[in-house]
Amino acid sequence: MKAIGYRTPGALERNDALVDIEIERPTPSGRDLLVEVSAISVNPVDTKVRRSAPPEPGQWKILGWDVAGRVVARGDGATNFAIGDEVYYAGAITRPGANSQFHLVDERIVGRKPSTLTTAEAAALPLTAITAYEMLFDRLDIRKPVPGAADAVVIIGGAGGVGSIAIQLVRALTDLTVIATASRPATRSWVTALGAHHVVDHSAPLAAQIAALGIGAPAFVFSTAETHRYLGEVVKLIAPQGRFGLIDDPDALDILAFKRKAVSIHWESMFTRSMFETTDMGEQGKLLDLVAGLVDDGKIRTTATETLQPINAANLKQAHASIETGRTMGKIVLKGF
Repeated sequence: MKAIGYRTPGALERNDALVDIEIERPTPSGRDLLVEVSAISVNPVDTKVRRSAPPEPGQWKILGWDVAGRVVARGDGATNFAIGDEVYYAGAITRPGANSQFHLVDERIVGRKPSTLTTAEAAALPLTAITAYEMLFDRLDIRKPVPGAADAVVIIGGAGGVGSIAIQLVRALTDLTVIATASRPATRSWVTALGAHHVVDHSAPLAAQIAALGIGAPAFVFSTAETHRYLGEVVKLIAPQGRFGLIDDPDALDILAFKRKAVSIHWESMFTRSMFETTDMGEQGKLLDLVAGLVDDGKIRTTATETLQPINAANLKQAHASIETGRTMGKIVLKGF
């Protein structure tokens, strides 16, 4: 089968950074599904792994953690899906990725594709939707108010892949006020269209802008990127006893300044459940079914903003290059081998 991979991690400019390859089609066992991949999308984690993680000796490293496709085979322990079902999911970082024609995935982390979306539109959603939902509702627990705080959440990096779906989930599932950050006219328009009540400029100090809104100190802050740049402003703007969450990987994170306000700090990795096969691993499949229902009810829309065709090394390189600028809006999708 066709796939895209590499043998040496590093910069994208190298000729062998991502190459078209042929590998053996896998066979499912246990609770695995074999999915024929129709579309994939690209996330910052793809570029991070490509730059730093080598494959096993003599093997190819295959990336890709966002998929929409069709079940073509299943292991003898898989009972949740039938052959022919259309599915979407984010996969597991400890297993080969989905930049391939066929892909193995544990059925517990798979959802049924939203029926109102194309496969390309659906492929934009899984990783970011899981990340955003788990942070908002499991880690920050935004349905539980913070005494005396404004019932509001600040989403830093509102126009990115995670921010774009986080805005929509908050609006669809809560009555909280959404304050999104964006710095360009196009991104400000994007986050407003997704439902942000207020937009502030993350290229300028955040605390003063949020204070000027006149709603009080927000209970929650969700940082999706470059947390090290905004940490001091978050300390200033967040309410006492507020809850702060992040998903990126700062080289260092000095959180001592939060002690005075008794702010709790929460990290989110959507791969944790599959990596450790936690007892609640199946919650991710249920979560994706919930998102599919919200999409089909018209409460959430796809965050796909650019589609490349076909799925090959050249187009995947183009997507990685765009991601590495740090200026992409929504999600980049590739479809069709």
